[in-house]
Amino acid sequence: MNSKITFCIPSKSNLRYLKTCIPSIRKNAYRDDHEIIVFVDSDEDGTVKWLDQVKDNLNLSYYVNPNLGKELYGIGRAYDFCIKKSTTDIFMIFHADMILGKDVDKILYDNLESKRVVCATRIEPPLHPNAGEKVIQDFGMYPEEFKEEEFNKYVIDNVKSFDNNTSTEGIFAPWMMYKNEYVEILGGHDPILHSCREDSDIFNRMSLAGFKFIQTWEGFVYHFTGRGAGSFDGDEKRHAEWLQQMNNSTKDFIRKWGSSVKHDRLMKPIVPPKYDIGLIVKNCNSNLLEILEPWCSTIYIKDDMQVITIDYFEKEKNNTLYDLSERIKPYDNEKNNEVLVRIDATSFNQDDFSIIQQLPEIIQDSGAIGSFQLRNLFIDIVQMNEYQNNLIKL
Repeated sequence: MNSKITFCIPSKSNLRYLKTCIPSIRKNAYRDDHEIIVFVDSDEDGTVKWLDQVKDNLNLSYYVNPNLGKELYGIGRAYDFCIKKSTTDIFMIFHADMILGKDVDKILYDNLESKRVVCATRIEPPLHPNAGEKVIQDFGMYPEEFKEEEFNKYVIDNVKSFDNNTSTEGIFAPWMMYKNEYVEILGGHDPILHSCREDSDIFNRMSLAGFKFIQTWEGFVYHFTGRGAGSFDGDEKRHAEWLQQMNNSTKDFIRKWGSSVKHDRLMKPIVPPKYDIGLIVKNCNSNLLEILEPWCSTIYIKDDMQVITIDYFEKEKNNTLYDLSERIKPYDNEKNNEVLVRIDATSFNQDDFSIIQQLPEIIQDSGAIGSFQLRNLFIDIVQMNEYQNNLIKL
């Protein structure tokens, strides 16, 4: 391994995980001189104090959110901060709730080429179903009960034992790539998706930019499964905050891409086309506005628009960076969208909503310029321009 790399690790009050994560890098990496950069986004557990105590011994650098305790910087921006501060040509995105397996740095490095993103294979405790993209093996649910010797032995015993498939075409953290390609081709993580879904967004953009994904089944990490983010760590308050962040970011992801997160069973992104869709809704109400608004470029509503939109703006003003006043327009406004969908809320049902959610694929597969009806939806396709490639670089 000719070059050292930088491990980029955001932390959101993750002291209990960092105490296991960072030493595993120093113990198990092929090289002992890699950069480790930690960005402290929140500190309710003494993270900064501990990092300051161990920074020399573990040879790490850390940076602290300038608005610590007031607002979150966000995981995507935190990663980009670490990448910007790195002094190496190659970086690795790493989660605080991960344990590095033996020689993973070298194994990923040996698979790295230009226009490639290389990731390790996760070993996780039995919390979530496995579609074949990871290994389910219980070496502990929390860092305090991590079975280090058993994990290390398992990694050594199972390298190259997965049906001779040394790599698949999926992508998940930890992932490695060249810094210059990340900066010049992608421009970084999208700050709109600052808390969740930032990984799905960057993976979509990588795919559209022509990067090849390599998941090596010769290099492993142990993943405590979303504990660092707060999704499954047993803290009800933290979990509730994560659920709200995930809900907000999921809506912003849909606003940006026109579709939900999609990937195959091995985690390779599937990116539907992005069309300029306008929804024209009669008899709209606040509930329907909330459901439909993320799924289009513009929504035109009739009947009590001022009351409905004021309530919606107030509810969403702290949940998104999108300017909703640019997305929600009066029913009688000129409609310049390239695909128009007319909806009467009095007859709108779940089947109609399913069509809205799948509309990009429907248009791509069988759409043509012209007018047609699907269930209770009246659709006019004026043009079929696709805009997803405009989203590659920030």
